[in-house]
Amino acid sequence: MRRAFQGLDSGQLLLICGAGLVAVAGVAHTSAVGLDRPEIAIGFGALIAVGELARLTMPGNREVAPIGAAAALGYTLLLDLSDNPLRHTALQVVAVIAVGMIAGALPHLAVGRPPRLDAMARRLLTGALLAFAFRPLADPLFQLTRQDPPTWWPALGVMVTLITLTLLIDVLIAALLRAEQVRAAFKVAVRDELNMAFPLGAAVAASGVLLALATHSMDLVALLVFAAPLLVTQVAFRKYAGIRATYLQTVRALSRVTEVGGYVEPGHSRRVSRLAVAVGRELGMAEPELLELEYAALMHDIGQLSLSDPIPGGATVLADPTQARRIAELGAEVIKQTGVLDRVAELVRRQCDQIAEDPPLSSRIIKAANAYDDLVGGSADRDRAGAALERLRLAVGTAYDPAAIEAMTRVVDRLAVHKL
Repeated sequence: MRRAFQGLDSGQLLLICGAGLVAVAGVAHTSAVGLDRPEIAIGFGALIAVGELARLTMPGNREVAPIGAAAALGYTLLLDLSDNPLRHTALQVVAVIAVGMIAGALPHLAVGRPPRLDAMARRLLTGALLAFAFRPLADPLFQLTRQDPPTWWPALGVMVTLITLTLLIDVLIAALLRAEQVRAAFKVAVRDELNMAFPLGAAVAASGVLLALATHSMDLVALLVFAAPLLVTQVAFRKYAGIRATYLQTVRALSRVTEVGGYVEPGHSRRVSRLAVAVGRELGMAEPELLELEYAALMHDIGQLSLSDPIPGGATVLADPTQARRIAELGAEVIKQTGVLDRVAELVRRQCDQIAEDPPLSSRIIKAANAYDDLVGGSADRDRAGAALERLRLAVGTAYDPAAIEAMTRVVDRLAVHKL
């Protein structure tokens, strides 16, 4: 559990404390007044626990639990069971979600895989927010469904409206946390969350609404009926996340070939990749672009494998421009052989282009980051870093992009302060 708290920033700690207070209030209230319809609470709580047990990590290190989130939404939106109204309070909903999440996290803790506490806190707080907004309206909405003829449109409208608002709030919270964690601009973090996380959230929300409506006519059998397709969907998401992780691991392993062969200094590709991604984030690049940038930066020197006589220290910044361009072209040809990284190959090929040739922004960033690391290496000497940046500024406008150099200067300054 100690590891789960390590590296948390102030925003994450505040979120976790807030979720903890809400959970304690919900459990304490429910313990005092007792469970309303305990069989329903236990059924949904068990499905939430299963969802937490089967949680997965999506691209961007986003921890999600689609089954658990859908079950929590379904329990929040329940209006009736077998035509009998359900009057469980928002605090009971919070208690069921909290207990289910804790129960699902315990097996992971037992095997040394602690959950992301900030991700769990976010799921609990957004579920609590929806519960406090919807549960006071549950009884009036149920009465509307009992009219002759019954009408479900008002209930559906309220559900969709409140869920949409909750999803947007969740996106804003996630963007705030991500902006603080990776030092991205808030508007960029919001855009990334909308593109990467909102579609999954919308799918989970639709499943939660369907689960609540199905329980109206199918009773608790709906839990079993909906759990199976949700589990299949989660398996598909897990495979997708696994493929993305395998790609990155393969690229990282491939990038080390030049280091093992003595063509570049140890750690060069990794340092260039980290610096390039930080610069790209500083310039407001979206996550898909940052992923391509990371791939290209890791493999930017792979063309050196074609050299019969390695460049001293692998420093292409000191090489003849024609030779550097030839290395980039050969590296691009190697990457193209994968059949799936054509865009990355193009970024690598154009990293030696002059500014007048209008290379892609990622190629400009790689060129600047590579030159900086060629001059500084793994040194933490601030004078050496300042001298390297000054040398790169002298070639701004011809060899190096001015925006990339200025962004890199800010990143290097932050890293120097962090190390101090």
